[in-house]
Amino acid sequence: MKSTVENVGPTRVRLAVEVPFDDLKPSLDKAYKAIAQQVRVPGFRPGKVPARVIDQRVGRGAVLQEAVNEALPRLYGEAAQEHELQPLGQPEIDITNLDDGTSLSFTAEVDVRPEITLPELDGITVSVDNVEVTDADVDEQLDELRDRFGTLKTVERTAAEGDYISLDLATAVNGEEVEGGSATGMSYVLGSGELVDGLDEAITGKSAGETASFTTTLQQGDHAGAQAEVTATIRSVKVKELPDLDAEFAQLASEFDTVDELRADLRSRLGRVRSLEQGAQARDKLLEHLIGTVEFPLPDSAVQAEVESREHDIVHSLGHDDAMFDNFLESQGKSRETFQAELRESAEKTVRAQFVLDAIAQAKNVQIGDGELTEYLVRQAERYKMAPQEFANQVMKSGNLPMLVADIRRNKALAEVLQAATVTDANGEPVDLEALAAEPGPGPAVADADG
Repeated sequence: MKSTVENVGPTRVRLAVEVPFDDLKPSLDKAYKAIAQQVRVPGFRPGKVPARVIDQRVGRGAVLQEAVNEALPRLYGEAAQEHELQPLGQPEIDITNLDDGTSLSFTAEVDVRPEITLPELDGITVSVDNVEVTDADVDEQLDELRDRFGTLKTVERTAAEGDYISLDLATAVNGEEVEGGSATGMSYVLGSGELVDGLDEAITGKSAGETASFTTTLQQGDHAGAQAEVTATIRSVKVKELPDLDAEFAQLASEFDTVDELRADLRSRLGRVRSLEQGAQARDKLLEHLIGTVEFPLPDSAVQAEVESREHDIVHSLGHDDAMFDNFLESQGKSRETFQAELRESAEKTVRAQFVLDAIAQAKNVQIGDGELTEYLVRQAERYKMAPQEFANQVMKSGNLPMLVADIRRNKALAEVLQAATVTDANGEPVDLEALAAEPGPGPAVADADG
């Protein structure tokens, strides 16, 4: 087999391959066997039809086509390996000549990984924010804790923002009840805006037993975009009473005897969280630095694949509903053109980060062991609330294992560069990332170009 390679773009090549016909013999034999199993010829058992009979009945051209289709992936792969190419995606193959008994010629165009010249990776300096926990931060945590232990008490007055309302809802379009648009005894926090538009305004100032009706535009479901008539009947109005901040509460909500001990524990926990955030900020800033100091062209196919993947995730989350997608854009204050432009910009940033981290992993010969893969699968399974084996089976079935391994390898490569970096806070004090890594929770080396 003879082959040549030609650059047809910054990240695209064309392979020209010529194959002696003898190299096709294994594929021709497979083609005859496959066709022999499919055709029925009187006097011959299935699978035992001779090649000359297949040529007569089916045609030599059909056999050649079957053989070439079977051989092309192997021949293309051998040519790409010979020229040490790193293809991205599927090639565009064009058969330029097929001379029965003589040779096969074809070309294959494909995007390839760009050549990347890495900067010096040791001693990069990164500055992060200070770790600071204020009294106000601790007070906020205490208020959230008190809210969790709060109790609801019925009040005999009109409903106001922040009240807990029990209500009945009925929704109709053109006089007909909307499926799934009615509820009885629904709990709702007035002012949260979590149900239908217009509800807060309609029931504010109403008392238990009173009814309010209003018109709204439905945002989702089969009637998305339609005008609907909504009737809300208030069953009760309640307020949340918070427990006093005293020793009794400290003992109820924690293992501590006094509020001072509880405050000290909350301050310590917040400090650990802020330290982990500091580590994540160091990771993100380092990645931004690496992306910003390396220039190379991006293969359009890789960017487009990332764009399509993100589009699919968004559209799928909206139930492939065009009206819901339009509402989503409206809520974001974006046109389709702006959305597409931002999506592509974000995809380009992610792809650029992936290529840089892949190059670092290659330069540092980063390897992923079975234990690391298992640990990652377990963590991801917890994230998606799945059993580890179930999650692993799903990854294998979907063919996403190579992509997952690549992500782990990139994270590990970034972590190695981060370990060699000099990280300081805003005061110029060094930050001990090894101490951060020892904390429970996710480590500071999960690579994500979008932060």
